[in-house]
Amino acid sequence: MRVVAVILAAGEGRRVGGPKALLRIGEPTFLGHAARLFSRPGIAAVIAVLGHESERVLAEAGLPTSVVVAINSGYRDGMLGSVLRGLEVAETMGASALLLHPVDHPLVDPATVDRVVAALERGAVVAVPSHAGRRGHPGGFARPAWPALRAASPARGARAVIADHPQWIVHVDGDPGCVTGIDTPEDYERWILGSSSGQR
Repeated sequence: MRVVAVILAAGEGRRVGGPKALLRIGEPTFLGHAARLFSRPGIAAVIAVLGHESERVLAEAGLPTSVVVAINSGYRDGMLGSVLRGLEVAETMGASALLLHPVDHPLVDPATVDRVVAALERGAVVAVPSHAGRRGHPGGFARPAWPALRAASPARGARAVIADHPQWIVHVDGDPGCVTGIDTPEDYERWILGSSSGQR
């Protein structure tokens, strides 16, 4: 199975004052950190989908040269456009499954990623990490789920695939970071600046 990770990093980050991709977790940016997280066995390639201030993000994020960059010019229409842009590029790379990961979840443990990949390799159509009863990231979507991703409405996005096809889902054990999103300055202060995890 050829698994390709797609980091969704096109948003404006209005509540934090700019692109979340450029927030820092220790020394690296969120986007650089995510790119390194997914540069691991079982993942064939990493795609970063950029949009808002894409040139600045690309210049400042510290991305490894191995990362493929895709641009979603319609990023204001919601995250689904970035999902579909990543899917389009991944398909040209011969992917048979995607890992979809929003850049504002920087605290995911590598073991969680490995468990999602392993579930896909065992035949899961959709693999989702969960922690304390909540679904987290990254979500894994094998090729049979891609038509449903393409048919989803922008309002519901990839969540529609999970909600409408429960028979596809394999849940794997996640860590607290897989459900920890950084949406506000307060989140950043609490989870990154105020946590030793921010120094990983």
